[in-house]
Amino acid sequence: MRKIKKKVMLILTTLLSLTMLLSACSSSNDAATRSEPNQKEEVVLKGYLLGEAPKGMPDVLAKLNEKLKKDINATIDLNYIGWGDVQSKYPLLLAGGEDVDFIFSADWNYYVEQANKGAFYELKPEDIAKYMPKKSAAIDPTAWEEAKINGKIFMIPKTTPDSNVFVAVLRKDIMAEAGLTEVKSLSEIGPYLEAVKKNHPNMIGLNLDSQVDLPTPYQQLMRDKIGYIGGPFGGGPLAQGVAYDFTDPTGKIYSMVEEPYLSAQKYAAGIMKDWYDKGYVNKNPYSNKIRSKDNFVEGKSAVAFGNSIDIASTLEAAQAKGIETYIIPSLMPNGKVPIGNYIGAGISIAANSKNPERVMQAFDLIMEDPSYVYLTYFGIEGKNYVVKDDKIGLPEGVTADTNTYPPDAAGFWFVNKALFKPMSTWPQTYIDFWKKQNEYNTSDFVFKGFSFNSENVKTQIANLANASTQYANPIYIGAVKDVDKAFDELAKNLKSAGLDEVKAEVQTQAEEFLAKKK
Repeated sequence: MRKIKKKVMLILTTLLSLTMLLSACSSSNDAATRSEPNQKEEVVLKGYLLGEAPKGMPDVLAKLNEKLKKDINATIDLNYIGWGDVQSKYPLLLAGGEDVDFIFSADWNYYVEQANKGAFYELKPEDIAKYMPKKSAAIDPTAWEEAKINGKIFMIPKTTPDSNVFVAVLRKDIMAEAGLTEVKSLSEIGPYLEAVKKNHPNMIGLNLDSQVDLPTPYQQLMRDKIGYIGGPFGGGPLAQGVAYDFTDPTGKIYSMVEEPYLSAQKYAAGIMKDWYDKGYVNKNPYSNKIRSKDNFVEGKSAVAFGNSIDIASTLEAAQAKGIETYIIPSLMPNGKVPIGNYIGAGISIAANSKNPERVMQAFDLIMEDPSYVYLTYFGIEGKNYVVKDDKIGLPEGVTADTNTYPPDAAGFWFVNKALFKPMSTWPQTYIDFWKKQNEYNTSDFVFKGFSFNSENVKTQIANLANASTQYANPIYIGAVKDVDKAFDELAKNLKSAGLDEVKAEVQTQAEEFLAKKK
């Protein structure tokens, strides 16, 4: 059956490529009649990724630019938006008329909102076929469908959807101190956090950062009760708003301050308040820019939060320091988690880019050419990685802790991971977890492929984000005096911000989407 599916997908991919090529030949619009980019003129492509550049980035970027200069006569001026600055800086970069050619985009990171604002350049099928032949040959045609906003494409999506399991990682030595041998849910780590407080004065149980970690333990606790992944329709991971239960096949739409969401939130809030009051959570995550997973390796956080992909380097670095680890997958009440989609990571070209064709050519190579993929994701061969016995490992004398360019750390999350060889550096803990990915992941959820168009309620969604920052963030970390009163205040301010209007808009679009599926 699997072979048949692969053949069908190959046929579909080939048909799409042929359609695009025919379209490129027959179309009479300007895009189709453009000549190849004038590669006689060298161009510098200025772009932004998320996170922070690894120490080895200058050497990798020099190597990348050397290759791009030779292949398409272009180089990249690469910049990063820190996690704590994404909410404020990302929209301003695109709205301020700055010299930007490309930027990381994702459904969880303003893709739909910015596309609706006209911030991104439209990728026409004939241009994709012409300037991105490797991508066209490799990608499932449904990826382009997923990327469409009002029938138009504004993102080069990733070719391979990632497993989407969020995880919490504990230390086995502290588990032993707490008398724990098995932990199935984050809600069970109270004794572990107590042992940290009692025996490890220089360590904080939950040492959360200001952007990624801040809502994470709270959301993992919520998943005990409801199928929630993180980030409402039209909002980012820190926002409150409108959502649905991934385990509910009817696709009923809820505001997050009505049942059953309210009970799930209060359950999580009660536990976080207990932990915060007992000193298990850092008092001011808002000013902390260091991820829990990085502090975990340094012995400053007792729990590391991450996902199926980015946690690997943390586990490797921990192993190098003699720290034995234990992984808690964050699953929904049905023991599953939705498989990642194609638009969970990608590149969008800025609407005012002077070299959109060259950007497409550059990322056709970066995303799909094995030599580029390995360079941008793993670093320089011989310095950051080696290939031995058909596996990727570390060079002699280099450890996960001293590697200046760890895998997945540089923000190139959209490269074609199907091209990767296995990793020889994975600890057994991670290998055991990785083998269970297929058990955890499911594509059986009602709104798979649904992209909410927030244009009609963009003001209300911005207001919801502001209200969430003020009234929900303290709930997430447990820094409230009374949980019930905190939710009363949150609900009141969300309603004033336009929650009902957003819910009505989501409801309308959701019903249209479901009607088309029948």
